[in-house]
Amino acid sequence: MDNGIYYLLGILAIVYLFFSAFNKRNAKRRKTRKFMEGYERKDRKKKE
Repeated sequence: MDNGIYYLLGILAIVYLFFSAFNKRNAKRRKTRKFMEGYERKDRKKKE
């Protein structure tokens, strides 16, 4: 079984690409979510 390492590396590459695409899609969806809508930042005290 000389090609076993290549089969293993191929499977790992496919799994990596699948998870990479899945995470990229979730990150894009998370960015567009407006979870900070209506949030007002408190004014900081200015140094005088």
